[in-house]
Amino acid sequence: MKIKEPNFYSVIIGTEILNGRRKDAHFEFINRELLERGFEQKASFTVKDDRKLILDTFNLIKQDENSVLFSFGGIGATPDDLTRELSAKAFSDGELVLNQEAKEIIEDRLGERAYPHPIKMAYLPKGAKLIDNPVNKMPGFYLEERFFFVPGFPEMAHPMVRDILDRFYPKASTKYSCSFMVEGSESQMIDIMELLPDSIEFSSLPMMDGDRRFTEIRLAGSDRDEVKKWCEFFLAEVEKIGLRVFDLKTV
Repeated sequence: MKIKEPNFYSVIIGTEILNGRRKDAHFEFINRELLERGFEQKASFTVKDDRKLILDTFNLIKQDENSVLFSFGGIGATPDDLTRELSAKAFSDGELVLNQEAKEIIEDRLGERAYPHPIKMAYLPKGAKLIDNPVNKMPGFYLEERFFFVPGFPEMAHPMVRDILDRFYPKASTKYSCSFMVEGSESQMIDIMELLPDSIEFSSLPMMDGDRRFTEIRLAGSDRDEVKKWCEFFLAEVEKIGLRVFDLKTV
């Protein structure tokens, strides 16, 4: 079930990132790949290898009917690899079943060494489909064309994610925007901001230059005329309260 207007989430699983033993390489990567396709992340979570925390995070993301998840790490065969089990609980029927295709890949790759432990990676949530791993062939998996699970190793995970995006989410629908700088503080414009409808994406970024305060304003949406209307409204309201506007850009 490909999502037409996706909200992208990433979950980066690894105690070793949070305790400083390893640096995260996934956040910047997934952000860049999404932006190049006209998307952006709604949220990103970096979590410990903690059963309750991971499950709660997955369940939170599942509550968004437009969510698309990229989960990094925890799909191996060691006791701290919890992603397969918890993805089944959050996104399937709670049970892990032997995926015959994954079993054959692991046996072909490892032979007798596939047993007793590596073969555990072939037990996946019901209905899971595989994501090809170009490095060592140990597959990732996905559910419903929207929940994607890849290894924690960047050299494996990143090509897998690129392939998934190219297949299912290659380019965002057209989005229109206007942005401009205001010489003034955010607090001076809150009354204006509160009048914007939910259909308009809005962001404000405060800046300082010595004692002078500036705010970058951006409005965006899928309807060109609506974006134009509310951009003109915002500019007129700012002018009414005597703030200087410059560097107006429309896309």
